[in-house]
Amino acid sequence: MKLARPPKRAAPETIVALIDVVFFLLVFFLLVGRMDATAPFDVTPPIAFEGTDMPGGGATLAVSADGQLALDGTERTRDGVIEMLGERLAADPGLRIRINAHAGAALNTVLPLAAEIEGMGAQDVVLFVTPGAP
Repeated sequence: MKLARPPKRAAPETIVALIDVVFFLLVFFLLVGRMDATAPFDVTPPIAFEGTDMPGGGATLAVSADGQLALDGTERTRDGVIEMLGERLAADPGLRIRINAHAGAALNTVLPLAAEIEGMGAQDVVLFVTPGAP
């Protein structure tokens, strides 16, 4: 007795090629798309330097964690600091002022002080903050 061979089945279609195409599209859209909101105007963030020496010359204003102020190593009140810096800026308008703020100093102490110093005509105000341990 002769048995007939069963008909040859067609090979099943593989979807590997389709999966490859989907991954290529995914990678393309991840590279091209933006995930963050874009500002309607140009925003240039400040540049931070780490590990550089403090610039020499000028006046050094120290701000402690609890808001105490010292100008060039001498503890002063806020009014005394502003008065002394006003006199020094009148004598030398290009005076560099370094604000060395403690990492725990409140921003509502440091920033208004820096703004007031800039308002007095200081052109070179440098803010230093010592980072905490990682």
